[in-house]
Amino acid sequence: MALEVRAATDFEDLRAILGPKRPDANVCWCLSYRLSPKENTALRGPDRGERARQLCREDPPPGVLAYDGGEVVGWAAVHPRADTSFARNRKIPKVDEAAVWSVWCLRVRPGHRGQGLSHHLLEGAVEFARRYGAPAIEGYPVDNRGRKVDPTMAYVGTRSLFERAGFTEAAATGSVLNGFPRVLMRLGLR
Repeated sequence: MALEVRAATDFEDLRAILGPKRPDANVCWCLSYRLSPKENTALRGPDRGERARQLCREDPPPGVLAYDGGEVVGWAAVHPRADTSFARNRKIPKVDEAAVWSVWCLRVRPGHRGQGLSHHLLEGAVEFARRYGAPAIEGYPVDNRGRKVDPTMAYVGTRSLFERAGFTEAAATGSVLNGFPRVLMRLGLR
């Protein structure tokens, strides 16, 4: 595997990972945490994809993509927490005033799962935030204690995935996903 993780600036590659089979479908496009609730709710069908296209043109772009050879195989959403709904989330606490970045979605394409790509995506998200000068990065994975997580809910990652990447628990949260509590995991970058 010749894996490379780089900034998500290519919309067509982002579409391959996050886009719907039908252009009019109301899929997430990883916008629900990135946009205000009002804007997220207002965007429907193709407008959601167009908003994702706009984000790919911004600096910083909306996250990172993983490539195996030339094929896009994974995605991680990573951005300054202040620009996400986590900045106002009542269930996921703000630990301090540091200008931390958040990583909230890890997605591996079907046919490429079970090969450790989530580890590479998380590493790539950390390096991406570091290049942009983030003092720390945090994620909000489930604490599943080794139990199976429904694949549709596994996008937040698991505590053990974040621990293996050097993150430590910074706070408990009031958030539960798929029956598992979520924890705030943080990694200092300076």
